[in-house]
Amino acid sequence: MKIKGISIETEKLLKRGELLPVMEEFYTIQGEGFHSGKAAWFIRVGGCDVGCNWCDVKESWNPSHFPAKPIQEVIKHALDSKAKTVVVTGGEPLNYNLDILCKELSYNGVALHIETSGSSSLSGKWDWVCLSPKRNKPPLTDVYFHADELKVIISDESDFAWAKENAKKVRPSSELYLQPEWSKREKNMKSIVEFVLNNPRWKVSLQTHKYMHIP
Repeated sequence: MKIKGISIETEKLLKRGELLPVMEEFYTIQGEGFHSGKAAWFIRVGGCDVGCNWCDVKESWNPSHFPAKPIQEVIKHALDSKAKTVVVTGGEPLNYNLDILCKELSYNGVALHIETSGSSSLSGKWDWVCLSPKRNKPPLTDVYFHADELKVIISDESDFAWAKENAKKVRPSSELYLQPEWSKREKNMKSIVEFVLNNPRWKVSLQTHKYMHIP
């Protein structure tokens, strides 16, 4: 992902994975999907070229708002947290080279999870890949194969067809989740429940961290 106003040297370091524009880092409870309820250290990367109109972290979109940090500093923060699991999210984390981040955290026994739209090529080696596909910039074909979890956001009725379309592309072992778009959760929940009852391979994902009022 191109970041305006950076030097050529900084751009090279970003491409090598030696720098990462981090929006925030924090220790909390995973609120969504298969690992909901698990304590984890979150690394939220700045910059997203997908741009969902209902995104609840739109402030993460512009990577130039977040000075790139040395990757060793990011790794140290994660290890100092003593968390057993690190979740890399965004923004869109696959806009960046995550090989060094994954290699060093994995070497130190940390389980690595990523939450991604899959719109860019996968870098790094992950213990869990949560793929959340978006219509305006669909996943690359190879990312579907790596998805341990497919999480489709339901904003309107047409998203159920989108969910079915994406489910055909992931592995048979992939976990399938439907998650209501937060601002329309009351409107859409009945339809989501009905869909899951009729298609029991799917499960319901809720943003439980918002109900618990935690980050």
